[in-house]
Order: sequence, then structure tokens, then C-alpha cells
Amino acid sequence: MGLFSFLQQEIAIDLGTANTIIIHNDKIVVDEPSIVAIDLKTEKMVALGEKARQMQGKTHANLKTIRPLNDGVIADFNSAEQMIRGMIKMINPKSRFFSPALKMVICIPSGSTEVEVRAVRDSAEHAGGREVYMIYEPLAAALGIGIDVEAPEGNMVVDIGGGTTEIAVISLGGIVANKSIRIAGDELTADIMEYMRHQHNIKIGDRTAEEIKIHVGSALSQLKDPPADYIVKGPNQMTALPVEVPVSYQEIAHCLEKSISKIETAVLNTLEQTPPELYADVVAKGIWLAGGGALLKGLDKRLSDKIGIPFHIAEDPLRAVVRGTGIALKNVDKFSFLIR
Repeated sequence: MGLFSFLQQEIAIDLGTANTIIIHNDKIVVDEPSIVAIDLKTEKMVALGEKARQMQGKTHANLKTIRPLNDGVIADFNSAEQMIRGMIKMINPKSRFFSPALKMVICIPSGSTEVEVRAVRDSAEHAGGREVYMIYEPLAAALGIGIDVEAPEGNMVVDIGGGTTEIAVISLGGIVANKSIRIAGDELTADIMEYMRHQHNIKIGDRTAEEIKIHVGSALSQLKDPPADYIVKGPNQMTALPVEVPVSYQEIAHCLEKSISKIETAVLNTLEQTPPELYADVVAKGIWLAGGGALLKGLDKRLSDKIGIPFHIAEDPLRAVVRGTGIALKNVDKFSFLIR
């Protein structure tokens, strides 16, 4: 049996727009930003993950940083394949001569089309996947949170990732009502960049906007435990002279208002589609928040107040999806909802 386990490696991948996380032997072995740096002359990958992220916005003419996934789906097939291959190599950096056959479970957005599912499968197979299974993100998130997805009762999950927000009501191992919208972490980052340009006349990049979101990002303009203002440094758009601007959480709550309202509307739309018996279960148990967006300050309270159903933040929401994907990997034969 030891020989066979050496010949086959089992991995669970959360292929996210912002981060890719890989589980092997029940441990998170890779947790890197979903970015690659490509040499444009040779078309070869020169860096991936955190190293490539550090190059973002700082490259020269022959070097380009690419995010292979956009809105939760593969936008650049070649760089996605190179990224998956490179991240799998990170698991066993020493075994250069022998590549074991790979059994993979990968999570995909619930709104994926056949073409998008095929693109993920092809990328995984080209990167060495012998057996490739897929699971919808809300189901993976529910498994990772610890919900019994096969029980005859309704559970609702809102997974706010980098590219998409996945909202689903789950019962009996299937998705009963769902909505997948392309308003998520990336859109909130873009809102902050736009706000800083208009309001403070300062030009900032993705990374700075992400830092602002982490430090003072808020869904409410009144918080019980408010964070300190965040100092943003950058060039003035008119003069190109350096400026420093303090940004408060109230400002960010104001600039994110429109996008968060769209997430609220999508949650309400999903509840509208939910059969009455399952709706009653959801109201009794509350709704679970997962993904990086769940960490936005005050989001659970805002949604609870607006919708009238309690919202709970999953333990370690960033890794709920990959933990669920890992559970699916161990029970491939048991779970009928995996896409084969």
C-alpha cells in the first residue's frame, strides 16, 4: 500500500481569484497569492505566488505579472496551467525526477458555465492531474464550516471571495437555490482606488487599496471598536508631488456602500427562491459567512440588521473552502455531488 501511496498523490485545491491554497495529507502545504510573473521574451514563468505579488506594479517591459483567474474563472489558460504546476511542485520541491500521479479535488464557482468547468479541468489535467474532481464553492465552504450538507435541512452559506460572491441554500447534498455574483473582494478594492482618486486626488495601486481594505475596511459607518485611521502615501494626480492622506473607516464604509448593497440584494434574491420549509430552517439556524470578505468589519451585523436573520462568521473564513475541499477529497466515493 505504501508503494501505491508513493505513486499517487492526493491534493485538494482552492483555486481562488486572489489566493490559491492546497491541502495535502490534511495539512495546508501551499497558501500563495494567485499571481505569476512571466518573461515576455521566453514566455516562461519566472516567479509565482508571494514572489510574483511583490513584483506587481514594479515590472519592466520584458516582465509581466498576470492573475490567471478573473471573477473566479480562468482568464489566461497558459499562465493558469503554469501556476497550478508550479504550486504543485512546492509540495515536494525535492522530488525533481519523479512526479506522482495526482488525484485532485478543485472547487469552482457555483455559477460556472460548462466552458469554464472544462477550462479548470483541462488546466488541472495538463498540470499532471490523473483523476480530477470538482466541487462547487458553497458546498465546499459548508463542509469546511462543519455543516452536514447531506442532511434533509436547509443551510445557507455566503462565500465572499476575491472574484465572486457565492450564495447558496444547501439541502440533501445539493444546491437548492443559489446566486453567483461578480461583486467581491476585487470589486471592493477597485471601489477604494476610485474613491481615493476622486475624493483625495491621490493615485494608488491594487496593493495599497488592499492594505486600506484590511486596516480600515468597514461595512458600517458606526463601529463599537473603531480602527485607527490609515495613512496612505502616493502621488497627487495633478502635481505628481508626494502626499500623505489619513483615511478613516467611515470614509471606506461610504465608498463600499454600493457594492455591499448589491451583495445584500443577491442574498435577498436567493432567499426569495428558497422553498418555505428550507427558509424556516435558515431563519432558525442563521446564515454562515465565509471567504476573505467575511472579515470586513461590521459586515455580519449589517447583514443581520438588514435581512433580519442572524449571520455567523465561520471560524477561519479564509480557509473554510479549502478545508471543505479537503473533506471532499477524503470522501470522493461517498459524496455524489462531486463533479467527475
